Amino acid sequence: MYKKSEQLLDRALKSIPLASQTFSKSLTQYPRGVSPFFIEKGKGARVWDVDGNEYIDFVNSLAAVTLGYCDENIDNAVQQQMKNGVIFSLPHTLEMEVAEKLIEIIPCAEKVRFAKNGTDATSASIRIARAYTGREHIAVCGYHGWQDWYIGSTTRDLGVPQGVKELTHKFEYNDIESLEKVFKEQELSCVIMEPMNVEYPKDNFLEKVKELVHKNNALLIFDETITGFRYSLGGAQELFGVVPDLATFGKGMANGYPLSAVVGSNKVMQKVEDIFFSGTFGGETLSLAAVNAVIKKYESQNVPKYLEEIGTYLLKQLNQLINSENLGDIFWTSGHPTWIFLHIKEQKEYFSFEIKTFFLQEMFKRGILTLGSHNLSFSHTKEDIDRLLKVYAEVLPMIKHHISNKDLLENIQGEILKPLFKVR
Repeated sequence: MYKKSEQLLDRALKSIPLASQTFSKSLTQYPRGVSPFFIEKGKGARVWDVDGNEYIDFVNSLAAVTLGYCDENIDNAVQQQMKNGVIFSLPHTLEMEVAEKLIEIIPCAEKVRFAKNGTDATSASIRIARAYTGREHIAVCGYHGWQDWYIGSTTRDLGVPQGVKELTHKFEYNDIESLEKVFKEQELSCVIMEPMNVEYPKDNFLEKVKELVHKNNALLIFDETITGFRYSLGGAQELFGVVPDLATFGKGMANGYPLSAVVGSNKVMQKVEDIFFSGTFGGETLSLAAVNAVIKKYESQNVPKYLEEIGTYLLKQLNQLINSENLGDIFWTSGHPTWIFLHIKEQKEYFSFEIKTFFLQEMFKRGILTLGSHNLSFSHTKEDIDRLLKVYAEVLPMIKHHISNKDLLENIQGEILKPLFKVR
């Protein structure tokens, strides 16, 4: 089933570490022997691997594709701009036009600066906050990219100087006391957090964070790399009504074209003129043309509402399956309807990563591309969701059966995943 993928993997490993440019697209996440490793093409909600296998894709390039692959409206806008050029010796008017649109739709946005990856934007926001406050220490909650200032706070910290690690402090989501503790111990420049990932904010948590941050004369940064253009056009800050000082957007804002943005209040964003945050390709026009078209489609077809509707249906049906098959001791769900997580609990006989290996093996066999989350796109139909639920109805009870029989490992046909640091 994956003969060509395996051959290409061996070839790629000779020239590329992990055979991929992206950690979460590599064999650290996809078990060797039971997974595809290279995709040939995509259209709508479907992708085809190099062996010709077809999948309904619920990964969607790690939530970067929110409308679907090869969306006609977006691709037409990009192709039209391509006739006029991609990058120039002076700014193109698209930079200004897209910035103005983001200011219209994002509550905290009064000024905008573009970059390419989520990590670019979050790292720039940290530098802005440090310059604005004159302080160095930061508090983090969630996942914020690969740069030293964040990844040094995880177990994947090899190569990060100790002095950098000591400037970053973690706190727990929905635990205001954990953040209060950090403020008591450190003079923080800022708090950067995903406004929501696995859990909904409880007991006015986001409001309490903002109040605490401003009480201590620090800045609040929302990392909306995923929640923006998914939970709501204006992000989780629009959905929950809590406006930060700075915010970062990326992934779905250009439906897969490489673009991210730092946005924020006039007063704070003015510091961009004093720090050094500059890149040749920040004003690349194809991605900016894509954002223009994405926003038009979101507004004309109310994309976030559709994503929430099909996600709510999926979540309800999946929870019913878990309950009816008595699977609650193995699986549980969480997240916003547009970004749902299926969690695997540790078992007496098996680690969660062993169970996940078998889970992925069986999902891939049945034409579902997943990593355990449901990164929905506008191209997913109710029929796609029903197909996913049908596969779940086969695979999840099968997992319970093998756990009960204590023969799960014997039924894994490839290499078992290795445990890695958890980002959420």
